[in-house]
Amino acid sequence: MASVSVSHMILFIASMLVAASVAGVFTDTVGQLSNAIDDQGLQVSQDVRTDVEIISDSGSSNVYDDAANNITLHVKNTGSETLPADPSAVNVFVDGRFETNVNVSLYGEGPNWRPGSVLKLVIDRSDDPLNSNTDHRVKVVVNGDEEVFEFRT
Repeated sequence: MASVSVSHMILFIASMLVAASVAGVFTDTVGQLSNAIDDQGLQVSQDVRTDVEIISDSGSSNVYDDAANNITLHVKNTGSETLPADPSAVNVFVDGRFETNVNVSLYGEGPNWRPGSVLKLVIDRSDDPLNSNTDHRVKVVVNGDEEVFEFRT
């Protein structure tokens, strides 16, 4: 009889070890899933609070400067998120081409692009001037929010 209870005891201990291992794996997996959901929620929250509008006048002759070969746009932060006034925070495409030579300056005080503030974008096109009497598109992407501006040179 002693051998039966020893074998039962060994099986009981082995089953407890397996159950503890499975519980540990489930706990770790649930923790990782919870962290991923928190990270995704924060990103979605920032995307929802980010909203910008291009407020330049498409009919104005001040959008494209033929002599300097640059495009000047004014973009207003109409969302509730304070954004960095930095060229790396703004992605710009002109006629489908990603632009890397973009300068930004903020109207108003401070280094941050606060809600209600206007950012001036100057896109240097000296390496590829725009053709005159043609339609052009500028796409501005900030924190996932996309705005398109169409104008004629």
